[in-house]
Amino acid sequence: MRTVPNLSISPEKVFFIISKSRQSESESGGGGVILDSGDDDMSYGRGGRGADTDRAELSGFIRDLNVDEQIELVALMWLGRGDGELGNWRELCSQAAQAHNKRTASYLLGTPMLADYLEEAMEQFGKSFEEFEGHL
Repeated sequence: MRTVPNLSISPEKVFFIISKSRQSESESGGGGVILDSGDDDMSYGRGGRGADTDRAELSGFIRDLNVDEQIELVALMWLGRGDGELGNWRELCSQAAQAHNKRTASYLLGTPMLADYLEEAMEQFGKSFEEFEGHL
């Protein structure tokens, strides 16, 4: 049996990002109807909470992670996308560390299928979204 590397970022944080990312994607896909109130104040038909609010919250959450967690989050996304293998985890993290900058949140949130990639990567670490869904 192969040894699974330890993560600096907690699975709960990754699954929170997956959950919020999915909410943001589904709402930006037409789930929130924009209501025009007759002036310049446009808001979502969900009490003002929409994809933009979720996206801002998610962006802030990612920015608040420490550098090691941000690096691992990028490496997890790459792993789930197929840009590397679990056996090369340290190498993926090293590449993510070299690429790290202050735009990690924008980079990740601009990646189509982010939630799917992160979920795939977590499955490779033996963690499933269903295990954590009740804790979110």
